[in-house]
Amino acid sequence: MIALFTISYIFSLRRMLSGSERLMHHLSESMDRDPSFLLSSVRCLSLPPATRDLVSEAIIKYCGKKKNTVFGVVVAANQLVTLVRMKKYYIHPADLHLLFNLINATESFKSSETWIPICLPKFDSSGFLHAHVSYISEDVCLVLVTVDRNAFSELSEARSKITEKLEKQNTFAAISSALSSGSYTCESIDLAEVRYFLYKSRSSAQYTAPEPAPCYQTPEDMKRLLSIFLSIQNRFHIASRPIKLCYRATSQELILAWSTQAFELFAVFAPTASKFAVLTAVNKLLKWAKKEEEKLFILTAPTF
Repeated sequence: MIALFTISYIFSLRRMLSGSERLMHHLSESMDRDPSFLLSSVRCLSLPPATRDLVSEAIIKYCGKKKNTVFGVVVAANQLVTLVRMKKYYIHPADLHLLFNLINATESFKSSETWIPICLPKFDSSGFLHAHVSYISEDVCLVLVTVDRNAFSELSEARSKITEKLEKQNTFAAISSALSSGSYTCESIDLAEVRYFLYKSRSSAQYTAPEPAPCYQTPEDMKRLLSIFLSIQNRFHIASRPIKLCYRATSQELILAWSTQAFELFAVFAPTASKFAVLTAVNKLLKWAKKEEEKLFILTAPTF
């Protein structure tokens, strides 16, 4: 008789993850409070198209001839300023989340140029790219991603030329102005009846949102609201019987959620709002988003 034995192995990942605790902690916290993860998108800094083009053109001019540069990403206050990509290559929002998390969780980037290997799993889960990360102004971070592990010096040189060009064009002042005035309220866009909304442009995988109403100012209130959005979104994507339009009433608010091929919308109203008032406000919101879309979103990512 042959005796069969089953041996169980417990494999601990702690040694492999050692040193990344700060990044993991920051990422897990962000997933609870940042709508980017819910929407699988990134927030784009609202900028005049001409200003955004100046940033893109500077990256293309000084990195376009460096054949191994895959992406040029500019971030300010956790918002995307521009994204330049090599032709035929795209970066998934999940990979941008990892880049944003790396920037936000690493204070040392503000004081020096950094050369760091990074895995973008949606782009290539089997290997590493290399990223040159630096702040080119107090608020603006530039990330140049390449497949060449020996490209630090030439990307550092490109970074200096990009910075010089943008300073001459007064672009940093324009970005700082956009950051200081970029947040908006529903009242400021003539939608006082709306408490809060998330609007995602599906074509660009980017979203916009106003400052929440006073009743959602605490992290706990926003976490509760985002959990409702998530439960509705699950209905959008359920395989057995997906929905496209949802009207949900709670004791504290009314929520209209709408998913189309062009956009995804979550709009929040007072619990006493009538359906007519809700639909009227949503139509106004959609018209505003269409009118402002060139400032709110990067509709076509420039290429090297």
